[in-house]
Amino acid sequence: MNRKLLAPFILIMVLIISACGSNNNTANNPSPSPSPSESADAGNNGASGTITYQSELGPVEVPANPQRIVALSSAPNLLSLGAKLVGVDEWTYGNPLFTEMLTDTTVVSDTNLEKILELEPDLILAGAQLNNISKLQEIAPTVVYTWGKNDYLTQQLEVGKLINKEKEAQAWIEDFSKRAEELGKKVKEKIGENATVSVIEVGDNKTFYVFGNNFARGTELIYQAMGLNMPEKVKQDALESGLFTLSTEVLDQYAGDWIILSRNSKADVSFMEMETWKNIPAVKNGHVIEIDTEASSYSDPTTLENLFKIFEAGFLK
Repeated sequence: MNRKLLAPFILIMVLIISACGSNNNTANNPSPSPSPSESADAGNNGASGTITYQSELGPVEVPANPQRIVALSSAPNLLSLGAKLVGVDEWTYGNPLFTEMLTDTTVVSDTNLEKILELEPDLILAGAQLNNISKLQEIAPTVVYTWGKNDYLTQQLEVGKLINKEKEAQAWIEDFSKRAEELGKKVKEKIGENATVSVIEVGDNKTFYVFGNNFARGTELIYQAMGLNMPEKVKQDALESGLFTLSTEVLDQYAGDWIILSRNSKADVSFMEMETWKNIPAVKNGHVIEIDTEASSYSDPTTLENLFKIFEAGFLK
């Protein structure tokens, strides 16, 4: 080749090779992990990237804006923040409050790893009690929560941090806490400052459960947020353990001035015809507020907002 043409040719080839090398580095190397402030901006703009979430099992590198979440735990908390789930546990799937949010979501469990793998998740949430956590971690970044370790507000905030929606979670916490406190004051003015409330669930018509202040069924709202009073007998037997099993014969001993009665649509309610039930003062006075167990078994914002409306109408009618 003519020497006059050789130099420009070499220069052109160097530029082409340099450009190709630059493109390969961009495609194969992950983006630097953003700081918390950077990750928040990335999530709001729909950009990709990762953040480090401080989980119970140590730091976990998770997507800044997860798009394919499998939730074996805390699914209602995620749904309340508008997260998109590709896989969910059967209990959340069967909850009527979330039916419309889960039309394209697959029911999964920790015992069916193949199904989870097929969903190609970019983030997995799991309860600490579940099996195969180490195998879930091989599929995608996995964050583990121990049920009851966080109170209901802290849990929502933690989930918000995880999916880059901490601001939204915090805003709900502040707003809900304020409204619930105000509702509690109104209810006390109506039913009496010292009036007591029991949260009781129907089992099999011969078995019932009474709850403490942190076992869903609206207990967090009734006792913690609204500040209503728990009967002494309930405090004695259910406050520490979370729930206590009752027979029909002793129901009246645990009944407050008001009863929140949790039952599902298939529950046997023939007990309501028994004198034992009819003679409870709260029942005689029409102070029973019924809630759907299937729609009340979590303590996420969607569930609590639904119960807020029910309690507001029931106590202030």
